[in-house]
Amino acid sequence: FVVISSGFSPRPAHQYSPPLYPSKPYPHILSTPVAPPMSAFTGQSQFTSMQQSTVYTPYSQTTPPYSLSTYGIKTEGGLTQTQSTLQSGLSYSPGFTTPQPGQTAYSPYQMPGIFRFGSLDGTGSISTYQLQDSTPIMTGQSADLNPGEFEAGQSPSTPIKEMEDRACRGGGAKARGRGRKNNPSPPPDSDLERVFVWDLDETIIVFHSLLTGSYAQKYGKDPPLAVTLGLRMEEMIFNLADTHLFFNDLEECDQVHIDDASSDDNGQDLSTYSFATDGFHAAATSASLCLATGVRGGVDWMRKLAFRYRRVKELYCSYKNNVGGLLGPAKREAWLQLRAEVEALTDSWLTSALKSLSIISSRSNCVNVLVTTTQLIPALAKVLLYSLGSAFPIENIYSATKIGKESCFERIMQRFGRKVVYVVIGDGVEEEQAAAKHNMPFWRISSHSDLLALHQALEFEYL
Repeated sequence: FVVISSGFSPRPAHQYSPPLYPSKPYPHILSTPVAPPMSAFTGQSQFTSMQQSTVYTPYSQTTPPYSLSTYGIKTEGGLTQTQSTLQSGLSYSPGFTTPQPGQTAYSPYQMPGIFRFGSLDGTGSISTYQLQDSTPIMTGQSADLNPGEFEAGQSPSTPIKEMEDRACRGGGAKARGRGRKNNPSPPPDSDLERVFVWDLDETIIVFHSLLTGSYAQKYGKDPPLAVTLGLRMEEMIFNLADTHLFFNDLEECDQVHIDDASSDDNGQDLSTYSFATDGFHAAATSASLCLATGVRGGVDWMRKLAFRYRRVKELYCSYKNNVGGLLGPAKREAWLQLRAEVEALTDSWLTSALKSLSIISSRSNCVNVLVTTTQLIPALAKVLLYSLGSAFPIENIYSATKIGKESCFERIMQRFGRKVVYVVIGDGVEEEQAAAKHNMPFWRISSHSDLLALHQALEFEYL
């Protein structure tokens, strides 16, 4: 499709752009490996069997919040947990399995619809989380929307968020200097305990599957309507990226993180700087300075590249809670209408995800981090247009287009340290494999019920 914008390089009409949104398989449900047999305790060999001493009954809420289904919690005491078990103990069991020798009949691996994860509070217990009614009540109509419905509000201030806000405010000339990177890490005395690493497409938002028609096919929606909404949203994303975020200049000069080019920034005041006439785009086009292996250019050109990323950071920080102010009145109304239509078609998928993101953002000891296969500039446009700015400070957004998610996870661990617990939330094989390699729990999102179960686990502080 073609985005109408000054200086915009044409793309094939109504064609998916592989370099920006590379296709990847979405196997939504994977079988959980059967638990290994539990060997008998040698000191208790005289007992031939063990009977369950207590019958665990589900606890039912009389007035479940958000009209969510009831839940049941079971705890098995007396088991010790190592750090590796704690990090890798989160899984989802889609159905019943045959009991293995030495395995009790009430093993959590045999119960349908249960999320199993090691204790995250260091107590050494194992908890199982069951969503008894996995079919959410959804409607095809969105609620009446007021003009500010999708404009994210301010989340409660915490020490970690104050540090992130200072980093945004520190993006000006006085705080910037050559060789300095503004990618804040928690101080040694930080109370940070958990880092939630999110995928974007088909996890927080429904986007790629709208373009391909797979969402409509899976949920019985109108395929032409779904594709049309996807194309309209794609056009809006690229329009924002081209008009305000220098995507015409930066498309071939992609970075993993917003501060990766900051070492070349000399801190020059940009209030009167003319990006349109500094010759950056012409030089990049003629000399092929942006290569797949990295950006190669002279000192002057690299400084102009850094200026653009600094300006993008300033715009993001200024408008992350008010993207309508960046779009202008006419485009704002079109954006609100499109968002409402997408929410209606997807049965409020984003609204469900935002509930979990909001809970994490409100905690002083937790942060949200985004790792996406979308290029960084379009990814920032997506975050703004889907009202995710309050959940993801720009320093917490990483693009895996160049280096892959596994390498992004390594960067995140170097930044936040190895003492915190990392929880990966996504729908794809790449993030699941990367999580497994780094021994991180993985929460798979394949349907609305997975989002609802995640929200319940967070709300009742089991995550």
